Amino acid sequence: MTSSSVLDLAPVVPVVVLEDAADAVPLARALVAGGLPAIEVTLRTAAALDAIEAIAAEVPDAVVGAGTVISARNVSDTVAAGARFLVSPGWTDPLLDAMKASEVPFLPGVSTTSEVVALLERGVSEMKFFPAEAAGGTAYLKALSAPLPQARFCPTGGISLASAPTYLALPNVGCVGGSWMVPGDAVAAKDWARVERLAAEAAALRG
Repeated sequence: MTSSSVLDLAPVVPVVVLEDAADAVPLARALVAGGLPAIEVTLRTAAALDAIEAIAAEVPDAVVGAGTVISARNVSDTVAAGARFLVSPGWTDPLLDAMKASEVPFLPGVSTTSEVVALLERGVSEMKFFPAEAAGGTAYLKALSAPLPQARFCPTGGISLASAPTYLALPNVGCVGGSWMVPGDAVAAKDWARVERLAAEAAALRG
């Protein structure tokens, strides 16, 4: 699987924050059943690594990735746990080197034109645009498409079911990241049927 296929697996990549690793497998199964196989588990909680490991082991139809990757240690730990792609909110040269060395597809985060150009210089053409809404949203990405058509993005940050289609209509957007299909109250209630319904709505989005 290449980084390109991460962008092309589904129109939306769920951004998941799990406080309890026991929720990982039923949540992942609900997302996959709804049509969202690429799942980004963020490294914002102590349960994240165990959650990635559980999904990788028990939900074969899921393509589990790690989000909020900000160090070489994060790279090695998550790949060892079974992460099949990596997503960072931003990037540095050492972090980029570690992600490249992992041989796992990755989406480094950018929010400025200079960061995009720097990644293109390093041979990386697929990236996360974060925080999407705060950094200029669809207008910014549309403006980038003319001078930098070779760059493709997964915008994440503040995107909703209502705003996602506007992003997905852009030629340089492969997919969007969002958390609206995994609301905290549904996860807390273990309402996996609701998660599956919300995932199906998201999976039906097309630009």
